[in-house]
Amino acid sequence: MNTRRTFFLGAGSAVAAAGFADRKVSANDKIQVAVLGVNGRGRDHIAGFQKQKDAQVALICDPDLRVARKRQNEFQERYGRKVEIVQDLRQVFENKNIDAVSIATPNHWHSLAAIWACQAGKDVYVEKPASHNIWEGRKLVEAAHKYDRIVQHGVQLRSSEALQEAVDHLRKGTIGRVYMSRGLVYRWRPSIGRKPTAAPPPDLDYNLWTGPAQERPFSERLVHYNWHWHWDYGNGDVGNQGIHETDMCMWGLGVGLPNKVTAMGGKFLFDDDKETPEVLTSTYLYPAEKKMIQFEVRHWCTNEEQGVGVGNIFYGSDGYMLIKGYDSYEIYLGQSREKGPSRKAGGDHFANFLKAVRSRKTSDQNGPVETAHLASALAHLGNISHRLERQLTFDPAAERFIGDQQADAMLSRKYRAPFLVPEKV
Repeated sequence: MNTRRTFFLGAGSAVAAAGFADRKVSANDKIQVAVLGVNGRGRDHIAGFQKQKDAQVALICDPDLRVARKRQNEFQERYGRKVEIVQDLRQVFENKNIDAVSIATPNHWHSLAAIWACQAGKDVYVEKPASHNIWEGRKLVEAAHKYDRIVQHGVQLRSSEALQEAVDHLRKGTIGRVYMSRGLVYRWRPSIGRKPTAAPPPDLDYNLWTGPAQERPFSERLVHYNWHWHWDYGNGDVGNQGIHETDMCMWGLGVGLPNKVTAMGGKFLFDDDKETPEVLTSTYLYPAEKKMIQFEVRHWCTNEEQGVGVGNIFYGSDGYMLIKGYDSYEIYLGQSREKGPSRKAGGDHFANFLKAVRSRKTSDQNGPVETAHLASALAHLGNISHRLERQLTFDPAAERFIGDQQADAMLSRKYRAPFLVPEKV
């Protein structure tokens, strides 16, 4: 490995910041963004930043050069200029012309890529979940603080004007004392079948794609999208679509991590290569606050709940609130379910990120790094309870389980050198 790249890999890297806040630019200069991972959600990142007047996508990175070249061609057709592509994300962090990175890689790369970016002086927009496990999520928070970086979590509902108004209703008591939230993820997820191991395609750097995860033989059951359903890379649907809803649950209730966690579920329909549950019900208890969160993941043929198939329901002493998708809420009051306030209005989460990049104020952010860690950690707690098949007691201040070494061992993972999340960021 090139020596000049290895300085990102040390446990205590002290890399001089070279990001937008530090290079000599005028307020009119465009923020130069690199998008990491462009097979799926990264395409939306490209479009989201390209529509901003004060930013532009300067570079695209993907370990699969077939994907990168396809996006490069699409970019030139749509925007009339050729964007640079690279295969190795470490080259992005070395590039002093890049101000911010937008991370849409598989989950197992999110925290490490974001930490390396912070160490390199780049601001970060990171897709949900911000972490693959609880320990590395906390390390990301530490890195953002240490290197004074703006780290925005890609949960766009945080920038919705309607949902900001909805949370204000919850705070001021429109539905009374709010005691429970339900997160719902009812997505149509088909069988992925069974795929054999094979040789990686010649344009895919599979070692780089695997990164911090343990090495497994290449298979189409993993690359590209189906990594979501394998524990080494993804976190199931509670850690996929579900992070929008875990974040909304915690935001609306005004809570952090819980004291007790119980989760049950499994694979009940398809005999395929998925490892993660198709159906999962998790309960998170906050005894001191007298609040709780219920979370449900269901796939395939299922009903919606009063029009909510992906979203949230908040329950209060005087009524309930429906959160539909990313930009809509409805309130129903009293025993007769009288229609109360409602609104549908979105927002621009990429624009909010760029505002904070320019101001250098985390208070300008709608999705700061602390919420990224907590929303992701809630999903991870449910998955740990499910995998251990028992209720768990958790210390939210220490972010450890109480008297449970087996559960504590699942707070982190065994990382594969040289792709190591550092103990000291």
